Amino acid sequence: MPAETPIADVAHVIQLSVAPVFLLTAVGSILGVLSTRLGRIVDRSRVLVERAEGLEGPRRDEVQQELELLFRRRHLVNVAIGCGVGTALLVAGVIVAAFVGFILGWKVSAPIAILFVGAMLFFVGALLVFLREVMLAALAVRQRR
Repeated sequence: MPAETPIADVAHVIQLSVAPVFLLTAVGSILGVLSTRLGRIVDRSRVLVERAEGLEGPRRDEVQQELELLFRRRHLVNVAIGCGVGTALLVAGVIVAAFVGFILGWKVSAPIAILFVGAMLFFVGALLVFLREVMLAALAVRQRR
């Protein structure tokens, strides 16, 4: 059986990096959704702040309550974005570690496993915080009825 060539070794490392690259694509998609939600929250907040200036009494209190809810939602989306970015950075670290380990001949399976588990924890965190934000948004819609 012929020994593997250096090109075959590099091809193998590239093959191992494909799954993390797909994960980066998924994280990028989630970050896009979160950014869109953040933009809508900010736009709605601006409208309400302008509207609140001319209001008094109970109507102003209603607007203030909605602004407080939007503030909570904005905070959650920011946390989810932070977790998503953390995920992407750790996944990128997995890819870098695989190539650096190959080039320098280091055993990097433990660091890669740690980076990947960390990435998954950040990803789970981002999804859970995103779920909480969506639930708050749905609650706000139900309360307006």
